[in-house]
Amino acid sequence: MAKREPENPAKFEALMEEVCERRNLEEALKRVRGNKGAPGTDGVTVNDLVEHLKQHWPAIRERLLKGDYEPQPVKRVEIPKPGGGVRKLGIPTALDRFIQQAVLQVLQPRWDPTFSPHSYGFRPGRSAHQAVTAAQGFIAEGYRWVVDLDLEKFFDRVNHDILMGRIAKRVNDPRLLRLIRAFLNAGVLEDGLVNPTDEGTPQGGPLSPLLSNIVLDDLDQELIRRGLRYARYADDCNIYVNSRRAGERVMASVTRFLTTRLKLKVNETKSAVARPWERKFLGFSFTNHRKPKRRIAPTALQRFKEKIRELTRRTRGVSLEQLVTSLSRYLQGWRGYFGACETPSVLRDLDSWVHRRLRAFLWKQWRRGGNKFAELRKGQVSRDLAAQTAGSCHGPWRISKSPALHIAFPTDFFMSLGIPRLTPKPA
Repeated sequence: MAKREPENPAKFEALMEEVCERRNLEEALKRVRGNKGAPGTDGVTVNDLVEHLKQHWPAIRERLLKGDYEPQPVKRVEIPKPGGGVRKLGIPTALDRFIQQAVLQVLQPRWDPTFSPHSYGFRPGRSAHQAVTAAQGFIAEGYRWVVDLDLEKFFDRVNHDILMGRIAKRVNDPRLLRLIRAFLNAGVLEDGLVNPTDEGTPQGGPLSPLLSNIVLDDLDQELIRRGLRYARYADDCNIYVNSRRAGERVMASVTRFLTTRLKLKVNETKSAVARPWERKFLGFSFTNHRKPKRRIAPTALQRFKEKIRELTRRTRGVSLEQLVTSLSRYLQGWRGYFGACETPSVLRDLDSWVHRRLRAFLWKQWRRGGNKFAELRKGQVSRDLAAQTAGSCHGPWRISKSPALHIAFPTDFFMSLGIPRLTPKPA
C-alpha cells in the first residue's frame, strides 16, 4: 500500500490570504451562483450577492484577514428522507456560502490527496458508482459477507473538539481555524429562535462534506490498518469479510472504535452483518452469482414507483404537457444514476409499467365514452375495437393494458413526447 502523505499538508501560514485571493473568490462566486439555493436567515439571494459584495467586501475581507469574521446563524430546513422521516439541513446565508466555498477551494486540494482510496463521497473525481463497483469487486473476490454500518444522525453528532483537533493538525493559520470554528458554532435559526450548535456539521454548506471526511478519515485509517476491505461514501460504510463470525467481530470492534474514539453512534437497528444481496448500498444491491451483478435495491424500486404514481396520479389536474415535463425530468435523473445496474430486464419492466401508467392517465382524461371512441379512432384503432373498448365498464388501470390503448399509444408515441426510456431503444 502506498505510504500515507504527511499528516500536515498545509505548508503556509498565510492560508487566509489564499482564501481572499481574487481568482479564488471569482471561482467561489461562480460556484455559489451556479448552485443557486435558497436564501439564508438574512434573506439575501445568490442573485443579490454580487451587489452586496460590491458594497461590503472591503470590510468583510478585513474581518477575515484579522480573524474576527462572525458568520450568521444557519436556517433550518427539513426535507423528507426517501425511507421516511426528515433530514435536517442548515442553510447558511449566501455570503457565508460564498466564504465557505472560497475556504473549500483552498483546503480541498491540500487534504484530498491524504484521504483513503476507499473513500468516495464528496471528493473530486469520485462517485457513488465507483463505491458500488468497488464493493462488487470485493464480493467477486470471495468476501461474501458484509458489515453494513449505519451511523445514527452522523452530521448532527460530529464532536466539534475532535473535529477541530484533526483540522489543527493540517492547518497552521489560526485565523482560518477560528473561522471554521465560527462556522461550526454559528447556531441554527428554528421557529424564530437561534439555538446554539455544540456539535454537528449542518448539511447545506459547501464546507460540511469536507469536514465530514476529515472526521471519518480516522475510521478509514483504522480499517486500512486492520487490512479490511471496505467502501465508504460519506457516512455509508460497507466492510466485506469472508464469514459471519468475522463480520460479527468486525462489527463489535468497529462500533467500539466509533463510540470511544470519534464519539459517534452506530444505529443498531439499521446496521447488520448479512449477505450482500440481502442489503443495499447507495441504492444498489447485488445478485448472488459467482460474478455478482449490480441490481437496483428493492427499496429504490419501491421509491421509484411511488414517485411515478404521484406524478401520473389521474386526479392531479395537470395537462399532458405539464406531466411530460415533470416526468421527463425525473426519469432522466433516475436513469442517470440507476442506469448503471446490470439487470436490464428490470429497466424494461419499468419502462412498460411507466407507459401503462401514462395510458391510464390519458384514458381518464378522455372522460365520456363518445370522446374515448373518437380519440381511439384517431389513434388508428379499428371501429369495432374502439367501440368495444370505449364501452367497457373496466377501470382505467385495467383498460390501460388493452390492445386498443397499445395501438393508440405505442412506445414510440411516448418517445415522441420526449419521455426518455430507461433502457436503450432496440436497434
